[in-house]
Amino acid sequence: MKIIGVIPARYKSSRFEGKPLADICGKPMIWWVYNQCIKVKELTEVYVATDDKRIYDTCKENNINVIMTSDAHKTGTDRLGEVAEKIKADLYVNIQGDEPLIEPETIAKAITPFIDGNSNNIQVSNLMTKIKDPVDSVNFTVPKVITNRENIGIYLTRATAPYPKGSIDYSYYKQVCVYAFTPEALKFYCDYGKKYGKAKIEAVEDIEILRFIENGYKVQYIEVDSDTVAVDTQNDLAKVNKIVAEKLKAE
Repeated sequence: MKIIGVIPARYKSSRFEGKPLADICGKPMIWWVYNQCIKVKELTEVYVATDDKRIYDTCKENNINVIMTSDAHKTGTDRLGEVAEKIKADLYVNIQGDEPLIEPETIAKAITPFIDGNSNNIQVSNLMTKIKDPVDSVNFTVPKVITNRENIGIYLTRATAPYPKGSIDYSYYKQVCVYAFTPEALKFYCDYGKKYGKAKIEAVEDIEILRFIENGYKVQYIEVDSDTVAVDTQNDLAKVNKIVAEKLKAE
């Protein structure tokens, strides 16, 4: 089974311009993400997909597989779709370029439903982890995940949901931005975007995976115990630098 890992990386970001090149203990953030990905034995190959020459050149300088893509893509998944047109595979895994602490075993969890024979016609998987910091439950930069009993995605939201009116006996989960797609699902996503743009609720929440849920796709959620920190702000970057520095010191 050929499984391709893709790390979409763009320079222009409304909250943090140049984020993939942000320095973390002497290396660009994209280097840290890539080096975590290549530790995943299930991945046949790993590529960074970018539309920016600065990121492209930095990848080349650091011996990172990189593909230049169009600057017209509206989402990272659309960018992955262009990679899929160039490199054929049985499964594509989208790993966000702003999670330098992502654990290789966590990435592998998104692949598991497709290789253990228990996919049940699932064409999309995504990861979630229990929210341990109460601040995350009200932080709009953290998408919250709501699933059914089989952990099939019902909704994702930046709001605090579900609202605990009837009971407080509930654990909140946040999205871990690792997705796996069959070629068919990925083609649907990209074709839909070209024809209609973002789906209705996807555009409102600005959460890519909602395009599948809105259109009737079953998205299998897999719970992981992950302490990854997504870098959305300079404060997040400072936090990650501190964590990495401590880990390097302990080695």
